[in-house]
Amino acid sequence: MTDDRRPSFPADDARPFDPSLARALRWPLGLTFAGLWAERLTRAFWPLWSLAIVLIALALLGFFAALGNIALWLALGVGVCALGAALVGGIWRFQRPLRAEALARVDATLKGYPLATLADAQAIGAQDAASAAVWQAHLARMQARARTAKPVEPDLRLSDRDPYSLRYVALTALAVAVLFGSLDRLAQTALPQGNGARATLSGPSFEGWIEPPAYTGAPTRYLADITEQPVAVPAASTLTLRLYGAPDAITVTQDIADAPRDSREAVQTYRIERVGTVSVGEESWTFTLTPDLAPHMVAMGALTRKPSGEMALPYSVSDDYGVTRVQARISLDVAAVDRRYGFEIAPEPREDLVLDVAMPISGDRRVFESDFVENLAQHPWSGLPVSVTLTGFDAGDQAGRSEPVHGILPGRRFFDPLAGAVIDVRREVLWNRANAPRAAQVLRALSYKPEEIFDDMSVYLRLRSAVRQIEAEGASMSDAVQADIAQALWDIAAQLEDGELADALERLRRAQDRLSEAIRDGATDEEIAQLMQELRAAMDDYVQQLAEQQGEQDPSESGSDSQMTMNGDQVQELMDRIQELMEQGRMAEAAELMDVLRELMENMQVAQGAGGQGGQGQQAMNDLAETLRDQQELNDDTFSDLQNQFGQGTQPQGQTDEQGSPQGQGQPPQEGEGQGSSQGPGGQSGGQSGGQSGAPQSPGDQGDLGDTLAERQDSLRRELNRQSGNLPGAGTAEGDAARDALERAGRAMDEAQQALRDEDYAGALDGQAQAMEALREGMRSLGEQQQAQNQQQGAQGQAGDPSAQGRQRDPLGRSAGAAGQLGSDENMVQDEDVYRRAQDLLDEIRKRAGERERPQEELDYLKRLLDRF
Repeated sequence: MTDDRRPSFPADDARPFDPSLARALRWPLGLTFAGLWAERLTRAFWPLWSLAIVLIALALLGFFAALGNIALWLALGVGVCALGAALVGGIWRFQRPLRAEALARVDATLKGYPLATLADAQAIGAQDAASAAVWQAHLARMQARARTAKPVEPDLRLSDRDPYSLRYVALTALAVAVLFGSLDRLAQTALPQGNGARATLSGPSFEGWIEPPAYTGAPTRYLADITEQPVAVPAASTLTLRLYGAPDAITVTQDIADAPRDSREAVQTYRIERVGTVSVGEESWTFTLTPDLAPHMVAMGALTRKPSGEMALPYSVSDDYGVTRVQARISLDVAAVDRRYGFEIAPEPREDLVLDVAMPISGDRRVFESDFVENLAQHPWSGLPVSVTLTGFDAGDQAGRSEPVHGILPGRRFFDPLAGAVIDVRREVLWNRANAPRAAQVLRALSYKPEEIFDDMSVYLRLRSAVRQIEAEGASMSDAVQADIAQALWDIAAQLEDGELADALERLRRAQDRLSEAIRDGATDEEIAQLMQELRAAMDDYVQQLAEQQGEQDPSESGSDSQMTMNGDQVQELMDRIQELMEQGRMAEAAELMDVLRELMENMQVAQGAGGQGGQGQQAMNDLAETLRDQQELNDDTFSDLQNQFGQGTQPQGQTDEQGSPQGQGQPPQEGEGQGSSQGPGGQSGGQSGGQSGAPQSPGDQGDLGDTLAERQDSLRRELNRQSGNLPGAGTAEGDAARDALERAGRAMDEAQQALRDEDYAGALDGQAQAMEALREGMRSLGEQQQAQNQQQGAQGQAGDPSAQGRQRDPLGRSAGAAGQLGSDENMVQDEDVYRRAQDLLDEIRKRAGERERPQEELDYLKRLLDRF
């Protein structure tokens, strides 16, 4: 006996199985036997049931009902013949399964065919006791294996017998018939009569359906499927009736629409306008209307002003089917106007201001909340009492209005007294052009002594030009002239308020708007990087002009409770965070930070440092910071060239700048950092190597790059020597520590320069890292020396000026700490975002260090980073 044979079982299925084994095999054998029946029937009779399904589908779809007498006879004959042929063919192909076949199928799934083995008898050695014992052990093992038998699934696949998938065509036809057909079509099928006449089972017939308005989203309903009475339908639904049979056989009576009460037309359509009854022959339906409610509009607050001067009004709206649009109507509240000065006379008639309100782009339009935001700072009613009414419209053009909200129409705030006076005159001219003579007189009084009032005489000249135009036109000025004068006065007031900041602020706002729009529209990384660079340039210009303007003011007048004090580094950190979020694909968070940045820039003061800024110590700190930034750029370019040597063009995320922000993640270089227009020490461009292609370089190109980087490193070394000679604090412990740190930085730069000339980029990176660390230590020591000096000056100032203590604040506007120390011991970090970023950077370095396919030089560098941090 061998296990590789496939035994067969006799048809009588006589098996000498143990009774317990027979009970264990009853269930798997029974299911397998039933599967054999299903398999044989499916394979033999699939043409029969496929053809029957097609005939049923044709009947449901009304195919036979549309045939004439002769055609119907032919169709019935063909169908019966086809069914008979399919039945005969199925009987011919069908083979009744045997239980022995089920037993063989189950046995084939078991290892060693245990069922066949149990049916065998020992052929030789039966008289040998040892041989008989081995045989019994073998039978016991086979019996245990047979008890693990499982039912065998039938093979119902018909792809080999139906290569064109005709059975699926039949099932598709049945699905279409069930969805779009009707059982009534079977009753409409005419039966052929012996005399050639055509009679129907039910006589004349009809069908009808109700179509609700599309905006309701409700489905179409067939009259044949409606069982309830009365029938509730949405208002303005359409009832369509289609009559079959002889003309005048069926009469339709209705009172739901303004149409003839009785009609016998074959196709009839009614718009359900009121509650009523429709009768078709002997059947009738009563219809009731589900009303389409008007939107419910609620203004949820008062008129508020955003920092940029925009008006904001929160609202909520709801509708049963959804709101399509929202409008705001703004009316002048004349009764609430303070009727003094130029407002004593009646205002010129002016139409109410009607504006479309932006709604959420996505989401459920049936219930939502949003804000009505509009910039109306230059409108004639800005700063005057108004009433705002919000109106929501649905798809049926029904309107729902909110209660009027009364308040002052928000606009831009003018803190400069002269600018505010010009705006008041502008408002009076727009109130009524009869105020022109008075407006000219007031403006002449404001500009009586220009040399004492105006810092910029061009503003004075523009104001005098506007005065002459007002006097020339007088109360008879046209609408166009009135608009021109209003615009001129607005521009003058804005220039008086902002000074030289006007153009810079406008460029900044434009750059912010373009970047915000690019974030929303899903612009490419290159487009976002370019717009981010434009924003950085505009931000630098604005911060510089703002700092210069504040430098001309009295320090005691430069701060207020409504303004935030920030320095340029903090603004850059916020922009770095925005760029980081965009590179990570977190566009929603980046958009939120853009809004925060916009509000901060509206009311920002730039802190120029602490305690007598601009002295020798502060200048030295600024120079060292610039050198550290240049050294960081050179380090980035060195690592980029190391990657280019191995065909990589990206910088690891583990590389960080001196403030801990990640570098090399596709960020565009900041202005003054890595651009061709930015000059580093010694006139070297900060981005010579950074602009190289990411493709692998040839040996000659690599040598040129190494020399270029070495020259930049030498330039930084000479600049550091110059700064070391001008370093303050000689003779103090902090000053000496700063000098020692700069000497270590110089030696490390020398080592890095030599390594660059030898094209030893890994060694150069080590030297540059040591130089940056020494520069940071030098800056910390110099800062401590400056802090100690400021403490002494603060103590002397407090002795002579009691108010000096209150003026001593750090760049963030915090009070002085203990013993006159700037800063605060309190935790100013409101969350763990800084620690999370540091942990993310460390995780990224570890991940890259574990990628063994990276070049060995890069892996060594990453290992040194892990050892250091």
